[in-house]
Amino acid sequence: MDLWRRWRDARVDWDTEARDAVDFVLGNHYTQDESDTLSAIGQGDFIIDRVYAAVDKLKSLLTSKNPKFSAIGREDSDNKLAQVWRTILEYIWDISDGDMEFKQAVHDYAIAGMGYFYVYIDPEADFGRGDVKFTNVNPFRVYVDPAARNRYFNDASAIILSTILTKDQVLAVYPQLSEFLSEIDTMNDEEDYPSSSRKNSSQSFTPDVVKDSDRGGFERYRILERFEKVKVPYYRLFNKQNGEEKVVDMETFEQIASENAHLIESGLIEAVEIMQTRIKVVATMGQHLLYQQLLNTDVYPIIPVPNIWTNTPYPKSDVTKVKDSQRLINKLFSLTLSHAQASAGLKLLVPEGSVDDVGQLERDWANPNAVLEYNPEFGEPHFPAPQPLAGEFYHLIDRVEHYIDLNFGIPELMQGFKEKAPDTVRGTAMLSEMGESRGRSKLKDIEASLSQLGRCIYNYAKGHYTFQKTFRIVQPNNDLTEFAVNNRLYDDKSNELQTIENDISLGQHDVRIISGSTLPSNKMAEYQMYLEAYKLGLVDDVEVLKKTEIYDKEGVLQRKGMMAKMQSHIQQLEGQIKELTGDLQTADREAVHAKKQVITEKFKTDLNEIVSEAKYKERVKINKLEGVIDKADIRAEAALAVQKANKGSSSKKGSAQRKQ
Repeated sequence: MDLWRRWRDARVDWDTEARDAVDFVLGNHYTQDESDTLSAIGQGDFIIDRVYAAVDKLKSLLTSKNPKFSAIGREDSDNKLAQVWRTILEYIWDISDGDMEFKQAVHDYAIAGMGYFYVYIDPEADFGRGDVKFTNVNPFRVYVDPAARNRYFNDASAIILSTILTKDQVLAVYPQLSEFLSEIDTMNDEEDYPSSSRKNSSQSFTPDVVKDSDRGGFERYRILERFEKVKVPYYRLFNKQNGEEKVVDMETFEQIASENAHLIESGLIEAVEIMQTRIKVVATMGQHLLYQQLLNTDVYPIIPVPNIWTNTPYPKSDVTKVKDSQRLINKLFSLTLSHAQASAGLKLLVPEGSVDDVGQLERDWANPNAVLEYNPEFGEPHFPAPQPLAGEFYHLIDRVEHYIDLNFGIPELMQGFKEKAPDTVRGTAMLSEMGESRGRSKLKDIEASLSQLGRCIYNYAKGHYTFQKTFRIVQPNNDLTEFAVNNRLYDDKSNELQTIENDISLGQHDVRIISGSTLPSNKMAEYQMYLEAYKLGLVDDVEVLKKTEIYDKEGVLQRKGMMAKMQSHIQQLEGQIKELTGDLQTADREAVHAKKQVITEKFKTDLNEIVSEAKYKERVKINKLEGVIDKADIRAEAALAVQKANKGSSSKKGSAQRKQ
């Protein structure tokens, strides 16, 4: 408690400044004295709030998307678990509602100059098995060693987290205190959240205002958790039989030593004591000890997000830098409004004696249809023309607004003013990228804190998730990523443990943030770039699809895959059809050829038959002819013989006659 009071008193000036910045964002720009002074000179406490818009735009710029963590194995053997760790980190971000906690941390960063993340284990999550989570912590609740000079308080002797609870809240969290609570002093009016001196702060429901309006008279208690670094003995074990090496705490070492005493004595398991830094937390309420615990991390679980660094635990904020500019804007607009009111209410100059009743004239002057009488001898009533405000006056307002945006790192183009945009898409993209350079510089600071957050979550998860668990992440486009860790595989016969699949207690990984992953992207420009790459054949159409705003990308990809398979199948069928068509054509040709051969053979056969028949008929004819010839020959020979015979007979007759 004494340490807390010393550190609270050391930062009182920062409390006042940060609280004043909070008031500015809430629209509480005037003290009561300032408001009374303006009223006395005929000006109102008019407000044109440029600061809130700048804070909101900066927050939307730096937290446009959830950060992407990367886990890089320190050795090649560790890389197989890198994707598992990326999924675990994303899972913890999701169950912690990380996007909202991140936005609130950046909100505090811009306004108070300091935001905080706090890593813890929720014992009730996952049906009592517990989950590692993180949350945002109000910067007014965190008290840091004033001697710390490291940007992330790695050199701080301790960090104190203050929590104020009512009696009912205390008993709900620590029911064992019911018998001691009456012995603990209640809290005085000492608030973590400082009070405001602004005129209309009571109209804003800040913690101090809500506390003051609480008429119930609830008893309240302050719980202080002190986080400090201590040296703790650990043991590096090297198994010479299988070459495995791991680091365990003292409790685990004592268990291993009792079960494997002979292996340690024989030197088969080599044990070396090493000292490691760990965070010890001690929680007290008054003089009563609530608990003390040794955390499985060497970095403070309260991670700062400092803005304008001052080499102290008390950085300045963007709002603090522009408060005077905001006051000037309010003053200029108040003058503009006063001038408009004066110009609208015209002053009438009346020569003395020209009007009998000035009061009646004043009343008639307000009547547009009035008839005004005056004595021309004394002069005509008239009113002086109001003098317009110089153009430089309005230019000054624009310059002051530009200065506020400049301090926040927000170019006018990102405010959505189309008149500030170039004529071409390429020019707009280039100007936007140049304008974001300061915002990117601020993001570098925030990314370093997010990397610190990732390392702390990694340490917590490594010590807590020693049981079998499945980490499942469902993306907005319905993509599903899941990994089962510490999956114990046993032998079916002996039922002995063979191996542990995805044992996250093994290996070491460096956790970092992918630079620029939280910044908004020019989706159209990015899509055009991928489209050009697709036209050049550098990427496929699936990568182009990923850069579109199509909601059901997974469904589209699945349907596209099915269509691709169907198209491939159709192409195969078409190839088969073409092949069969060719075969059919070949078969047709072969069939025609075969038919021709059949016809030819038949023709040849028929021809042979015809030839044979013709030959046969010819032979018959020849034979007949030969027969006829033979017969003719025979007849001729017979006739010849007869003739010869006849001649012989005649010659004998003649000879006889001659002889007679």
